[in-house]
Amino acid sequence: MYNISGREDMVRLLLTEDKPIVSGLFNFADEIRKKYVGDKIILRGVVEFSNFCGNKCFYCGLNANNDKAKRYKMSSSEIMDSVRYIDSLGIRTVILQSGEDRDMDPLWLARLIKDIKSKYDMAVTLSVGEWAHEDYRIWKSSGADRYLLKIETTNKALYETLHPGMSFENRINCIKDLKSLGYQVGSGNIVGLKGQTLESIADDIMFFKEMDLDMIGIGPFIPHPETGLCSEGHGDAELTLKAIAVTRIFTKRAHIPSVTAFSSIDKDFRKAAFNVGANVFMKNFTPERYYDLYGIYPGREKDSDLIHEITHSTGREIDRSKGDAVYV
Repeated sequence: MYNISGREDMVRLLLTEDKPIVSGLFNFADEIRKKYVGDKIILRGVVEFSNFCGNKCFYCGLNANNDKAKRYKMSSSEIMDSVRYIDSLGIRTVILQSGEDRDMDPLWLARLIKDIKSKYDMAVTLSVGEWAHEDYRIWKSSGADRYLLKIETTNKALYETLHPGMSFENRINCIKDLKSLGYQVGSGNIVGLKGQTLESIADDIMFFKEMDLDMIGIGPFIPHPETGLCSEGHGDAELTLKAIAVTRIFTKRAHIPSVTAFSSIDKDFRKAAFNVGANVFMKNFTPERYYDLYGIYPGREKDSDLIHEITHSTGREIDRSKGDAVYV
């Protein structure tokens, strides 16, 4: 029943509200997770170093049209202070995340990556958006290990509606560039976008498999008051959990986080994701003075002790290793 071969199987499982079938789906996804990526929860540290963004995405509070956003950019020394703290906790991956800031100097970021790699035994993941192939190459040669570039939706028409002035083809080409350069590559989608269908969610999952992604982030849509989708309801958390489960079964080896957007609905959903296929917890180390300014969506919960609640409730251990891609 849970051997997923294609789009039709996915849509059937995403659609069902039969509790025994959903429970069986979740349990099977959890078994697949344990078989392919193990029984520990990988802990990664996130530093959101800038909220400047030139894009106008309809769902994101960092969009360039949001003139109420108070913009910031951390200095190299501030970022290194956060990285030093992450290292002191024995966490071996840092994710450097920002808006898509066209004024950022790629060579500045390259120097920062080299500094981190020279001082710490740590994997560096970048999440800074679309750049030229040469920029990606420079960062890779400077020591960057991974790159996160979410597609959000693989429905071309919907993508271009939600991302005015952006190219769907360029987004995909950037993902291909990153793979060609040897990055461990992550992408993902948002569940509950206006105009999205179950079929398009299934297509997203097939895209994740086709791209052979190492990391896949799936979260519910959370409306932000300063966006074009401010009046929409939040995404269905149960459907998002089913999407994670189907993705785990279909892709098997990808690292899948339980994303912070779940906590904007109810932190119990973030806990639940670890029982349906998720295996990564991304802990935020953005300095307190900047944390609330990185307002991609409202209601972001500070996850101070949540990882300990999760390990207690699931009986699983924390993994502070680099958590590299798993190949099967």
